[in-house]
Order: sequence, then C-alpha cells, then structure tokens
Amino acid sequence: MAKIEIIFIKGKKMPIFKIEKLTSQLRIKKIEGMEDFFTITAEEKREILELARVIGKNVERETLTSGYKFIKEKITTAISEGKITRDTLGLNPILTDMRTASLVGQEIGFQNEIIISILLNRCIQAGTTNIDEINMLFGENTSKILSNLMQINSLYAKSPTIETENFRNLLLSFTNDMRVILIMIASRLVMLRSLFGSDDENARRMLAGEASKLYIPLAHKLGFYKLKSEMEDFALRYTESEIYAELSRKLEETAASREDYIASFIKPIERELKKQPHIKYRIKGRTKSINSIWQKMKKQQRPFEQIYDLFAIRIIIDSEPKNEKSECWQVYSMVADMYTPNPHRLRDWLSVPKSNGYESLHTTVMGPEGRWVEVQIRTERMDAVAEHGLAAHWRYKGIQSEKGLDNLLASIRDTLENLSEENATENKFKMELYKDEIFIFTPKGDLYRLSKGATILDFAFSIHTNLGCKCTGALVNGRNVPIRHVLNNGDQVEIITSNSQSPKQAWLNIAQTGRARTKIRQALKEMSAKQADMGREAIVRKLKNHKIECDEGIMDNLIRKMGFKRLTDFYQKVAEGAIDMADILKRYQSFLNPESENTENRSADGYQYSNTEGGSSPDVLVIERNLKGVDYKLSKCCAPIFGDDIFGFVTISGGISIHRKDCCNAKQLQERFPYRIIEARWSEMDNNTALFPVTLRIVGHDDIGIVNNITSIISQEKGTMMRGINIESHDTLFSGTLSLLINDKLKLNKLITKIEGIKGVKQVKRI
Repeated sequence: MAKIEIIFIKGKKMPIFKIEKLTSQLRIKKIEGMEDFFTITAEEKREILELARVIGKNVERETLTSGYKFIKEKITTAISEGKITRDTLGLNPILTDMRTASLVGQEIGFQNEIIISILLNRCIQAGTTNIDEINMLFGENTSKILSNLMQINSLYAKSPTIETENFRNLLLSFTNDMRVILIMIASRLVMLRSLFGSDDENARRMLAGEASKLYIPLAHKLGFYKLKSEMEDFALRYTESEIYAELSRKLEETAASREDYIASFIKPIERELKKQPHIKYRIKGRTKSINSIWQKMKKQQRPFEQIYDLFAIRIIIDSEPKNEKSECWQVYSMVADMYTPNPHRLRDWLSVPKSNGYESLHTTVMGPEGRWVEVQIRTERMDAVAEHGLAAHWRYKGIQSEKGLDNLLASIRDTLENLSEENATENKFKMELYKDEIFIFTPKGDLYRLSKGATILDFAFSIHTNLGCKCTGALVNGRNVPIRHVLNNGDQVEIITSNSQSPKQAWLNIAQTGRARTKIRQALKEMSAKQADMGREAIVRKLKNHKIECDEGIMDNLIRKMGFKRLTDFYQKVAEGAIDMADILKRYQSFLNPESENTENRSADGYQYSNTEGGSSPDVLVIERNLKGVDYKLSKCCAPIFGDDIFGFVTISGGISIHRKDCCNAKQLQERFPYRIIEARWSEMDNNTALFPVTLRIVGHDDIGIVNNITSIISQEKGTMMRGINIESHDTLFSGTLSLLINDKLKLNKLITKIEGIKGVKQVKRI
C-alpha cells in the first residue's frame, strides 16, 4: 500500500500535495471490494506536485490552519473509502480538479474561495462533507459556489456530456454566482485536453459537440478568446481529424518562411517606433488558429495555399489610460504610412468596445510581396482584457474588494443573459448594415460612421448643426473639395467654414443622409421664421407711424387677398423688399371699414361659419360626416378621431383645422393665436361607417411570431383596417409603427389594451 501525505506550508492558504512513492503505483482498493483499483501513475503524481506548487504560490494567505486540515481530511477520506474514482472517460479526478483550479487561477486570478470550491467539489459528491460545514469554516461565498456546482453535478451524474440547451437554461435559472460558469468553461477545456490521447472517439466527438454549442460561445461572449480558440481547435481535431492533421502539417511546413516574412514586415515598423521615445511597445506575430484558418477556407472557398492572412501582427503599447486612444491611433498612422491599408478591413473597437469589453484597433494592410497582413494595435490593459476576458478589467486594475468582484459577476451575468441562438442572426444583420456604411476620421482622430454615398455636407452636419450650416467645403486627405464631394471609407476630413455661409434649399439635393436633410430643413425653417419676424416688425412699425394698431384678423384677410397662402411667405417678401410698404398701408386702411353684411356670425379674422345643429351654441363648431358650408379638415399632427376632445383653429387659408386638445401644438396655438381658436365637438351621430386614420408606436422584445400575433388581433377587430406596418429590430428589441383606420376612440383604446397583452410587447402608444 502507498501513503498519501498532504502537507500545508505555513502562511499559505492552500495545501501542497506530496505523495510519497512507496511502490511504483498508488493503489487504493474500493470499499465495496471490487477488483478494479484507482491507480495514480508516476507521471500524474509529478504533475499534481507541480500544480500544487503553482496554486500554493499564488493563493491568498488568510485561511486558518484548521481549514487546511479540513480539506486534507475530506480528500483523504474520500480517496481511502473509494468514493473518488476515475470518471467514465477514465480521467483522474484529482488531476482534473488540480488542472481546472490552475487554469481558472491563470484566467481570473487565484481567488481563495474558487480554488477551495474546485478541490472540495468531489468531496461534496462523495458525501464526506456538506454545505453547512463548508459555510461555517470557509464562509458564504465558498458555500454558494459549491451549492451551484452540486446542481450542475446532478446533470453529469449519468454522462459527462449533456444537452447543451438544457444546461444553458439551468445555468441562467439557478446560478447565483457567475464564477461557476467560469469554472465549468475551464473544466471543459481541461477535459478536451485530457482526451487527446484517448481511444474513445465517440466520447471525444460528444465532448467536442458540447463545447461547440455551449462552452465556446460562452467563452467568446465573456471575452476568453484564448480559451475559446483552444477549444475550437480541439473540437476540429476531434470531429474533422483528417482536416486538422492536414492543416497542421501545412502550417508546420510553412513555419520557417512565415517567420521570415513576419520579421521583414515588423522591421520597418520597429524602426519608426524607435523614433518615438514616448511610446513603449512590444511587437509579436501570431499565427491564426487552425480552426480559424479552416473557417476562412470554407467562407472564401479557397485552398490553404490561397489564404494569405494566416497570421496577425500585434503591437502592444504600454500606455497611460488617458493616452491610450491617441497613442493607438498614432501607431496606426505610422503603419498606414508604411503599408497601404484596406479601408474595408478597419475595425475600431477603441471608440466603441465590444459588449464583452474587448478593445483593440484592427487594420489590414498590403505588405511585401503583395500579401495582406492583419495588424492589431492595443495597450497592455487591452491585451489583458483580450486574453482573460471581463475578469481582466478588475484584475488588471488590482481591484480585490468584494464590491469589485460583485461588479464583475454582475457584468458576466448580464452578458450571459443576452447570449442566445439569435445572436448569430443579429451579428449577421449588423454585418449587412456595416456593408453599407463608411468610417470617416477627423484631423484629431475621432471616428464617425456614415452611410455609403455620404457627402461633405452630411459629414459636417453629423458633427454639429452649426458646423453644417457654415460649411463651404473641406480638406479630404489634404485636398480641397466642394460640399457635394462623395466620401470614401477611411477618408480624413477637415471641414472648412465661413461666417457668411447659410443653408440653401439646393442643399437638400446634395445631402444623402436623413439626419443632414432634417437639420437643413430645420435651419431653413428657422431662417424663414426669422425673416418673417423681421417683415412683420417692419409692417407694425409702418402702421404705428400712421397711428394705426395692427389687427391680426385684418392682416390675415389682406394677405390672402394679395394671393399668399402662407403668412411666412408674405412677411419674407416684405423683409426682402419685394413688396411696396405704401401699397400694404393703403390696402390695410381699406380693410378698416369692412362690409356690414353677415357680421353677426363673422369671427375676428373675418371667417364666417353657420350653426350646424339646432340648439347648439353659435360659438361651437359641431363636426359631422355630412357637414356642409364649412371648410374643415382633421389635422395631421395629432390625427383626431371620433371620441377625442377637440377644438378648431382658423388657418390662414380660411379653413378650419381640427386638433385634439392634447395635441402637441395645442398649447402654442392657444397662446399665440387665441382669437383664431374655435370650440368644437363631435356630432352625436351614428359613427359605424366613418373610419379615421391612426398611428400607433409599438416597442417590445424581438420574439419570433410577435408581428403575426399583432396583425392577427387587428384583423379580428370590426371597424378596424390596417393600412401599413413598419418594424425595425436592434439588439433583441424591436420598435415600429402601425397605421390603422378605426371607428372611434373607444375601439382604439380596447385595441391598444389587447396589443399590450401580447407576450413580448412592452409599450403601445398613440402618436
């Protein structure tokens, strides 16, 4: 028999395992008296010793000696009673746990409670300890991790591979501590590594399939690209062994020439960087993973020999946080000066990092011999995040507090909750969007995203409205161009302005983006309003000079008689001097003595209307389907329908516009033109045949079938017709508008209530 001795180094938080070799093999007979034995080989013993040394060196030094004794006792008891044996894949559980603990420590830091949980997990399964004991000795954090691991263990009780969707749902439903997810990712990678020499091809395929469907997407979402890349290579090795072997052989054959090329590519970059003593850097060349190369071959439908970007050059800068972006762009500028960049392959994750925290600047340039080379530019902090995922944000900053850990776990939780099978479709959707977009730089290196075909004018308005209004042209890559110049991806643009410049109507034909056109229209409208105010003030002053008070009603009639449909057009002409002020004065004086006929029912602005319903107040306009003699229309800004509280507004053309009392323009109309407001109400008529246009805005989760559910409810409503639907989806949410024809407000309210009851709909609002 052999002897196991677990030695705890004084002041260390975790034990170092030392196995005294009394025989060539350690054999502990199972307690049931079975004939097979749990055997630890000499090679396994050496690895356990090394892993224990690494763990013992890195863990925190806080746990009491009694805690070490507890771990020693429980592990020893479980082994001696035969309750820890090799798993169904023939793997040594002690070695597996040690490897997992070491890997987790390397990726997220050697947190004491995580390491203890990994080492005691088997003892929990074996029944040699329980959660209460662990909670009392090691604290609540450790017991919580083990509680969650116990529930995961139940899924693996019969088989080491499981249904990935069930497992994912379980993880998100019960896991209170997201460190468990990280433990499981590390554990799966350890198993993939361990099965390399196994003859069980079926087990390798099952494990590879599980990793591809669950653990690789999880690792990618959490930013653990190093783990993800290794798992992908193992998955390809186990499922497509011939392809993996062939690509591996070809990579090995071309390794020498590839290294020579990398060296020649890097040399001029290093020479230029050395001229900048304030930039501390290191450069390394990285061959892409075999799986990444295989995916590229399939996507491009090319053989290995025609895949030129087999490697990437990574420039890592040791930079202060405040200088990170500027120095990265400075290095990019140096690389772009030496090698021609491909503007379609620029990826800026400096301005907008990925959801998992990844930050880097990627560009693809034309290197020597006409070969494309990917260059990644990042700082040491960014590189730590890229290698170690979300956890590196905290570990790199040295945050060891409980609050910092809670923030980390909350971030991971949020990331996992947004991980779904729809992500692939979502990412594809975004990629399609980006194909129609270009990226433009300012002289300071700021990046702006515009639609393809955008002009200088679009770019100016995208920065600021005032800049767009004063724009006269631009310097594009140092060359002077007019405002109608169409921009290309990667252009550097400096806007040229003039204080004498102002927006023109023709600009609407130059601008290509909706944002720019909207701002131009707003600017033109504001200019018109200012000119109109100037013209009106000129008329008021002219009348006052003749001791005449300006009456708005008389002025409105005068303007219409002169053939102007809009007040602003008339006042603009006055401001421009196109209308003789003396003529206006003469016409106004003639309106001071209006004809006396029909004056009883004439409003302040001269508009006459009749009482349409017996017994009604002559001051109230009653709206009905067959109303004659009154020129009225339903306002488009608020689209009133039968049942809404309404009022009338006498327009400059003489007609009456009907508004809802809660219309967005109601307050302004009532304050500025109280003399043109008319009380109005709906006739108590049979409204079954009258249909009114209504627009609803709807927001909700982007679930499959939700649009069909909405249209189905509308189609079942009597007195309701759908005119159109416009839905846009983004980041698992959708928003859009529904255009309807409907009888009255009561039916509309009922319809809104039904739509709000559909699963996934968050908000329905009339606009």
